[in-house]
Amino acid sequence: MKTIDEDIKNGQFRTCYLLYGEETYLKRQYRDKLTAALAVKGDTMNFSSYEGKGISAGELVDLAETMPFFADRRVILVEDSGFFKSSCELLADYLPKANAHTCFVFVESEVDKRSKTYKSVKKAGAAVEFAAQNEALVTKWILGRIGKEKKKITKAVLQLFLSRTGLDMETIDKELEKLLCYTLKKEVIEAGDVRAVVTERPENKVFEMVDAIAGHDRKKALDLYSGLLALKEPPMRILYLLMRQFRILLAVKELSKKGYSSFDIAKKAGIPEFAVRKHQAQAGGFSEETALFMLQEGALLEEDVKTGKMQDKIAVEILIIKYGKNK
Repeated sequence: MKTIDEDIKNGQFRTCYLLYGEETYLKRQYRDKLTAALAVKGDTMNFSSYEGKGISAGELVDLAETMPFFADRRVILVEDSGFFKSSCELLADYLPKANAHTCFVFVESEVDKRSKTYKSVKKAGAAVEFAAQNEALVTKWILGRIGKEKKKITKAVLQLFLSRTGLDMETIDKELEKLLCYTLKKEVIEAGDVRAVVTERPENKVFEMVDAIAGHDRKKALDLYSGLLALKEPPMRILYLLMRQFRILLAVKELSKKGYSSFDIAKKAGIPEFAVRKHQAQAGGFSEETALFMLQEGALLEEDVKTGKMQDKIAVEILIIKYGKNK
């Protein structure tokens, strides 16, 4: 990111840029920032964009060799092409000797750093990774947004907000905008405001389902499952989230046993640091044997659904009923 910011500031651009990684929000922001600096808005003569698999590399090279029309450069934006997943020999060979008056901007979700195309871009231009942001950076960003609106929020309310949104910045951006609009005439954002407008992730309901299963409260677990189905969540995604939660619990249990800090547990288990204690408490409700058996049972049920032996909705119900006896 610093590379792109410096290039824009100095007005000195490379012949190619690759923006990749799982943080979609930041990746999109920098794509727009970079293309706005490279091309004049509305200049369809010198700005071309391509998206999706099946893009012709030969067509891109031919276009790149065409001199810009009354402009400093020709800009070619290519998104989710797959060229950096399986490699593209033609582009890999061309980029180091590309037309100096052309700039490529590649935006990709999947990248293999071993591919020839990736190595070519890194050598000829810049490859910038947009990795998932950690809790500290996301918190700083949120507080900055809230501060600009001259509002305040307590640590507890901020953690409630993050527990509903997770650390995905695109989700946070949408939910924060809703929250700021809802609290337009208020100086302090309160827990009630968050509960009123911030959409709760399905993962939160799944967490409650696992809690209910641990407490042998079959009715509550089934009610939560019905609620997720009412929100149009596919049964197989719910099963996936259930199994994911048990994998997290196993990791948290093992790491806690080894004496890891909350920071390290969060990093290795893939959860926010503020959620570690909550996961440790939930992990205490299951033995390692039970959690492993749940994962094995979930895998068998998934196979039964995929082979047509069982309906997806029933598969999840069986898992809940089998391990969530009524109190």
